[in-house]
Amino acid sequence: MPLAFESLDHGTLAFGFFNIDTDMLLLENYFFFAPEFCDRVVEIAAGSDGTDAWEVHHIPEAEDVGDLMGVIHGLRFTGFIGEVYRRFPFPERPEDFRQMPGGYRNRAEVQGIIEKYARPERIPFVLDAAGGGVRIGKYRFSRIVFHELIRYVWRGGYPRWKDGERPEPVLAMATVVTQSSSPLLEGLDIEAD
Repeated sequence: MPLAFESLDHGTLAFGFFNIDTDMLLLENYFFFAPEFCDRVVEIAAGSDGTDAWEVHHIPEAEDVGDLMGVIHGLRFTGFIGEVYRRFPFPERPEDFRQMPGGYRNRAEVQGIIEKYARPERIPFVLDAAGGGVRIGKYRFSRIVFHELIRYVWRGGYPRWKDGERPEPVLAMATVVTQSSSPLLEGLDIEAD
């Protein structure tokens, strides 16, 4: 489930996994796969300023995004999120509500669905020299909140990775981040809750 995170310039924003059977993340109305997020974090941890643009899926209209709470409660299956949940429904048993480390296996199907609703957009994922954090698209995050985004992906969001098993891109991100000397990552405890 996406959680609320404070940006420096747009207030509280939703970020996170929105379906346990896919490895796609959302940041408000930007959608991208977790391995690409991990790759960007690795680049910054390795010393890149992140000047290359990053291609994401952008769904400008809220109705086209869909109603996550509506689908979770089985009431409203609209937009992209509704179509994903029709294909990969919310589990009936609460104990089955865990982020699947094999969500990448559904990437082609989710990619086909999102292309009906989104347009590709190139956005920055760069160091924010002025604020000491990062900028992802039009959103700026402090260093501390950026750490929270990284920890969210490391944990598998809410409800966490099934059986504590993480996909390889998440493990690779954690290895590089914990060994990085980047000031942006200083003080990051990947295991902190």
